[in-house]
Amino acid sequence: MRLLELYILTASIEHGGRNGFKMINDLKSIIEGVMSSLKEICAGLPLDPLPPNRGRDPNVPHAPVRTPNLTPAEERLALRNALRYFPPNLHTTLAAEFAQELRQYGHIYMYRFCPALRMRAYPIDQYPCRTRQAASIMLMIMNNLDPVVAQFPQELVTYGGNGQVFSNWAQFWLVFHYLSTMTEEQTLVMYSGHPLGLFPSLPSSPRCVITNGMVIPNYSSREEYEKMFAMGITMYGQMTAGSYCYIGPQGIVHGTMLTVLNAGRRYLGSDDLRGRVFVTSGLGGMSGAQAKAAVISGCVGVIAEVDEAPLKKRHEQGWLMEVTSDLSHCIQRIREARKAKAALSLGYHGNIVDLWECLYQEYKKTGELLVDLGSDQTSLHNPFSGGYYPVQLTIRQANQLMNTDPQSFKTLVHESLCRQVEAINNLSDAGMFFWDYGNAFLLEAQRAGAKVEKKGGGATEFKYPSYVQHIMGDIFSLGFGPFRWVCTSGDPADLAETDAIATAVLEEISSTVTERVRQQYSDNIRWIREAGKHNMVVGSQARILYSDQRGRVSIALAINQAIAKGKVSAPVVISRDHHDVSGTDSPFRETSNVYDGSAFCADMAVQNFVGDAFRGATWVALHNGGGVGWGEVINGGFGLVLDGSEEAGQRAKLMLNWDVSNGVARRCWSGNANAYEAIQRTMEDQRQLRVTMPNPVQEEHILDHALLGKTKLHI
Repeated sequence: MRLLELYILTASIEHGGRNGFKMINDLKSIIEGVMSSLKEICAGLPLDPLPPNRGRDPNVPHAPVRTPNLTPAEERLALRNALRYFPPNLHTTLAAEFAQELRQYGHIYMYRFCPALRMRAYPIDQYPCRTRQAASIMLMIMNNLDPVVAQFPQELVTYGGNGQVFSNWAQFWLVFHYLSTMTEEQTLVMYSGHPLGLFPSLPSSPRCVITNGMVIPNYSSREEYEKMFAMGITMYGQMTAGSYCYIGPQGIVHGTMLTVLNAGRRYLGSDDLRGRVFVTSGLGGMSGAQAKAAVISGCVGVIAEVDEAPLKKRHEQGWLMEVTSDLSHCIQRIREARKAKAALSLGYHGNIVDLWECLYQEYKKTGELLVDLGSDQTSLHNPFSGGYYPVQLTIRQANQLMNTDPQSFKTLVHESLCRQVEAINNLSDAGMFFWDYGNAFLLEAQRAGAKVEKKGGGATEFKYPSYVQHIMGDIFSLGFGPFRWVCTSGDPADLAETDAIATAVLEEISSTVTERVRQQYSDNIRWIREAGKHNMVVGSQARILYSDQRGRVSIALAINQAIAKGKVSAPVVISRDHHDVSGTDSPFRETSNVYDGSAFCADMAVQNFVGDAFRGATWVALHNGGGVGWGEVINGGFGLVLDGSEEAGQRAKLMLNWDVSNGVARRCWSGNANAYEAIQRTMEDQRQLRVTMPNPVQEEHILDHALLGKTKLHI
């Protein structure tokens, strides 16, 4: 209650006398109202009476209409599946409106059951639970559905266009009911958004185990997914949407900042990016971070976005400094900012293809290359359902065509991608450096017939590298990845304290590591200091940084100690993005720099999920899809509650060491030299760790002779 008490104390000081007392009473009423509403949500599905059917809220963005192309029998099954959440006496009332939702929107979201309570990460003490672990999960779920965080809150989509928290609102109500009654000897089992129930378990077991999209491989196609999602039997959880660990765009701001800085070092020979221009696209749930990251990196960031709603949202947040829909003005501002070497985030309200073509035409006309670095963050994991808008259509025309004539829409997407790649290729020939940002851009461009093939390249290689292959892969191999935490008090003072703790820990460790590792620590210390200045918090009081194994364990233990001593007022949830050293097997992104042929294997991510579960995680999740799309990746994540106890510290130490070492060991076995050195150092520090080390072939002619049949067998 610390934050709420602080509000009351502040009110009494600033508004003395009767006004102060009135404000205190008002605040108390608000708090009591929130707690009463949370109790109602935890009571289970509201059935008697049914809540009014208010339909879709016109004041929030909504997901594009889905086109599952169900047969009449499949429609019937989808409706039957939805109704089984409700007693038979309500089926007549609900069947008609659910059928209308299915036909109008391509999915049954159950809008009638969208809670009236404002979704946000309320302080942990306000959740009516029997365990703080359950309350922490509730807090994280509500943060994922907070309208300032979620991309399409009423469709339960957190980010990425289709990254679901749940499949429908009935599931939300049931989950909160289960969590409110859960003891420390029960585990909530989640099947693709559906709460299977509470099952007996040990106190050391996870309180929640989540799987999303675990479809038999031969049936894991996009077409089958659309049908299965419409029937309510599976779900695309993206990465941290369906695992309840999203912290708003701060995470991708940080990752993008590191990517741009390291791209500058690799391609431009400097991390001083003043006067350098970075062009990309997308200002949505994840991609919206690019504008802020560009400014923190010191460069000129130009981001195209076709949808006015996210563009306006980022501008109002202050993450986007300027907006224009005029390409001539856009070019003018690029020139001015380059000359002044001023950091700028400029949003172009229009299609990225038009922007790329304009930049190339400007180069042809003047000989001046106005872009140094380029990438793309359109949601190409979902290219035909609102993730990518072809340049030939307005956004309204595109939304209509993808629903009425999906095949024609697909053809236009492919044509648009080919035009986009042609312009990028021309600018690349002139000296621009381009990379794939792990959104399946090059993969989908290749499928469209665009010229992105790399001559002599392997199965995961294209004309341009992925950001993992050239920029972030070496960082993963050193054990660095996106470690994050959430202060469940909701108190900014707790976040400031944990920021100070993390900074002190990294500064102390920095004096004992190699130069390459020290540079990464330095970047992240800079990030924490800059984050406070740049209003990074959107939703929960959270922070992210990239750290290696030693740093993560040390920060977690230091935060746990601070909770025990009362320096941090409430439990802290530690987590990470699934996009990490060990969490994701994704041949066109996280494991694209694994060259021993195992990039398409998912043992690492599955082992990570299982290993985290029995080493102390509060909850674990395993997903099909995320980042590059359904069927293209297996990934997993965790949440772990630090409550100041000795047990929490032991859990954090054991689980975090595994959570990093697993991936470093796999990367070492694949032949990565950085990972080899990193796991060697870890084994020296941890006597119980023993990893199978590779013996690389040092003389290639041995292979040549063997395969040409020139060796003799000695018997």
